[in-house]
Amino acid sequence: MDDHAIVREGMRALLRCEADFEVVAEANNGREAVELAIKNQPDVVVMDLAMPYMNGAQATRGIVKACPSTKVLVVSSYADDGCVAAVLRAGALGYLVKQTAAGELSTAIREVVRGKPFFSPSISRRMEEEQRRSAKREGRSELTEREAQVLQHIADGLSNKQIAVELGISVKTVEKHRQKVMDKLNIHETAGLTRFAISHGLIAERAPVT
Repeated sequence: MDDHAIVREGMRALLRCEADFEVVAEANNGREAVELAIKNQPDVVVMDLAMPYMNGAQATRGIVKACPSTKVLVVSSYADDGCVAAVLRAGALGYLVKQTAAGELSTAIREVVRGKPFFSPSISRRMEEEQRRSAKREGRSELTEREAQVLQHIADGLSNKQIAVELGISVKTVEKHRQKVMDKLNIHETAGLTRFAISHGLIAERAPVT
């Protein structure tokens, strides 16, 4: 639902080309969007963010609460991470950028009807990158400082005896740290530990030998 009539008309025209779609209502503002969703119980609400009386995140929250079976797909010209996070917290299942919505709208609606999230490619890429950064932070935070040091030396190809010399600890202590690292990461071979250390920025990726 969008407060800009011209955008709504364009979306309506697109959706009417789909035999399995029916536009049951249109709203001029967020408050009306919630009221019409409650009245019509649609499978999907296509929601804008910038609307009078009640913004898209607030309207999404109201619809999700009042109509549990209705899915919300946001279509907006705002694509910054804060906007995306706000509507996802409110319960939206998908987010399209208006500039690319014409080619993605039908597919996005079908996906969210099935309960599957759908995002414009630019948003998906940013979300994936943030997930990778979070995974790195979590992977690092699982290990103590000493365990991370042992992992770094393992990935550098040092033996337990060499690591013990480097860190000034006993070989037995190195073995204990090594076992804890493997148990925490659920990685039990040196090659896997090396890949983890590289992917999580604990050591630099080695250039291939030529």
